[in-house]
Amino acid sequence: MSTFIEISKNVQRHPFHLVDPSPWPFMAAFSAFSSATGAVLYMHAYKIGITVLTFGFLMLLFTMFVWWRDVVRESTFEGHHTGIVQRGLRYGVLLFIVSEILFFCSLFRAFFHSSLAPTVEVGSMWPPRGINVLNPWEIPFLNTLILLLSGCTVTWSHHALTSNKRTEAYFSLLITVLLATIFTSLQIFEYNMADFRLSDGIYGSTFYMATGFHGFHVFIGTVFLLICTIRVYQYQLTQEHHFGFEAAAWYWHFVDVVWLFLFVSIYWWGGA
Repeated sequence: MSTFIEISKNVQRHPFHLVDPSPWPFMAAFSAFSSATGAVLYMHAYKIGITVLTFGFLMLLFTMFVWWRDVVRESTFEGHHTGIVQRGLRYGVLLFIVSEILFFCSLFRAFFHSSLAPTVEVGSMWPPRGINVLNPWEIPFLNTLILLLSGCTVTWSHHALTSNKRTEAYFSLLITVLLATIFTSLQIFEYNMADFRLSDGIYGSTFYMATGFHGFHVFIGTVFLLICTIRVYQYQLTQEHHFGFEAAAWYWHFVDVVWLFLFVSIYWWGGA
């Protein structure tokens, strides 16, 4: 009788996932804080800034890897991600994307605040006097086409996965990751070719903060999609159970839309 009572206590009678204690939230917060602190120190020309930034960034990558590993284990092998749990995760991802939208709204606010009414300190003109802006119809326009094409390929992969066409889903995801890598490479090349830097007044700071943070989001989305590609290859994402891929696709479409606003406002209108 006592054995039956002990077994019955261990049986879960609800569809929710009670997460075990984990060190990864603390590690993620510490890594993000270190990265932000290192970035501020680096922008103010402190020698230790790049060291702190690199340490925080590498710790953040490590935390992402081990935390996602635990989530994949809970979802794929332990079966904790029931329908209700997945609904909660969807709400969480949507709220996260909304917070990212508000973050970019602040960057656009800073840009338009300075560009719509340029002060005498920047020559009462926009772009400021002495700034040689980038041609929006060269690398920026090419990157726009690449990012829009990557949005098409990730949608293709999603439809292939829901149709149980695993080979199509896998190779279309590979194409998406390749396009994302090309986008990042072209943006790095563009930064190297630019005549202005982050320290070159309000134009340089708003330009690099907006496009640079978008580039960072592209990098995070690329890692996200790469992990989904590996999971598709390992048969961890199925036709009925693939929320991890949906979250990556939503995030990637968010990155696409933000880039369209960046291209039109900062590259095209802001450089006219």
